[in-house]
Amino acid sequence: MQTNLASWARDTDMGREADAILRRCVHCGFCTATCPTYQVLGDELDSPRGRIYLIKQVLEGAEPTLATQQHLDRCLTCRNCETTCPSGVQYGHLVDIGRHVVDQKVRRPWGDRLRRALLRKGLNSPLFGPAMRAGQMVRGLLPAALKRKVPAWRNPGLLPDPSRHARQVLMLAGCVQPAMMPTIDAATIRVLDAIGIGARLAPGAGCCGAVNFHLDAQAQALDQMRANIDAWWPLVEQGGVEAIVMNASGCGAMVREYAHHLRHDARYAERAARIVALVKDVAEVVAPHAQALRERMAPGGRAAFHPPCTLQHWQGLRPLSERLLGELGFDLQPFADAHLCCGSAGAYSVLNPAMGLELRDRKLAAIAPQAPPVIVSSNIGCVSHLQSGTDTPVRHWIEVVDERLRR
Repeated sequence: MQTNLASWARDTDMGREADAILRRCVHCGFCTATCPTYQVLGDELDSPRGRIYLIKQVLEGAEPTLATQQHLDRCLTCRNCETTCPSGVQYGHLVDIGRHVVDQKVRRPWGDRLRRALLRKGLNSPLFGPAMRAGQMVRGLLPAALKRKVPAWRNPGLLPDPSRHARQVLMLAGCVQPAMMPTIDAATIRVLDAIGIGARLAPGAGCCGAVNFHLDAQAQALDQMRANIDAWWPLVEQGGVEAIVMNASGCGAMVREYAHHLRHDARYAERAARIVALVKDVAEVVAPHAQALRERMAPGGRAAFHPPCTLQHWQGLRPLSERLLGELGFDLQPFADAHLCCGSAGAYSVLNPAMGLELRDRKLAAIAPQAPPVIVSSNIGCVSHLQSGTDTPVRHWIEVVDERLRR
């Protein structure tokens, strides 16, 4: 694709990155076949190719409008198009640039600004945990729209002492998982303990930065990235920490991009690269021990595995995860369109509820003919979103492994 960027963008780091990405696009349209919003809406401007044209026009000097902003907002950032693209277009990085530029030029309606601010501040607030617990106590009385976002409370159970193991890893506490579904972290710690690995949290580490980054607050997101690196760095420097384990694929996808986002930060670029080299999804850590775990587990049984976009398209870990579940004794039931987004996408399902629910219901309808007794996934957002539309239990796979180990 030929480009002629405006002078205000041409000689900037952002402009040079965008120009390199734009020039790789050959207009082939393969991306439209795997774009969830295009599949639903059928609008070229709600496809990756259409959004690439919009971003190109803005960077070449065209004035964006609210309609431009809306088309970019409708993107789930699932990156399915990157998996499909034969030219290696880094669409995810391009849409980050496009949204940032458009948000600087187009003032959002006040209601939209308020929703985004409440989401950013609320999910990152120390009051989120108490508020979530209060909501779980009265969950049966909540209106349906709010009840969908408040999972039923489950007891996380007792945790082993991680210090008794020579092998040690760090975990990310995150912003919402400890309050919404503490059983995921507890199950992760117990399963890692069962294979001889101690897992602990680093004081001072918190949200990975994804919430702020995707809600018009990239500067605040970069600060959160630096804070996490600062929290992890002393433990990394001391040695003895073999990995930073992620059990939410959304967080894992963001932390794996710390080196990219901080590449121009003289103080943090090298540290970010070293942190990224340590990041592993929990499936990567458990996989070498699959046979030993299976010998100690109750039978796996039938299940449907929903691979989150952040696992399969951002990190390329779908094959490893599905192979691991098979080795652990799960009889995975195939279903159509497993590569398409479920509509959760972080805060997307809150800001775009109609599209989020449409994609959720499509996903559940594809799974339904298999009638699995449980649906498993690798990301809290997907687990919560899918559970809001079905009576079939939806769990993180590590929880199911933990339960069958304890049996």
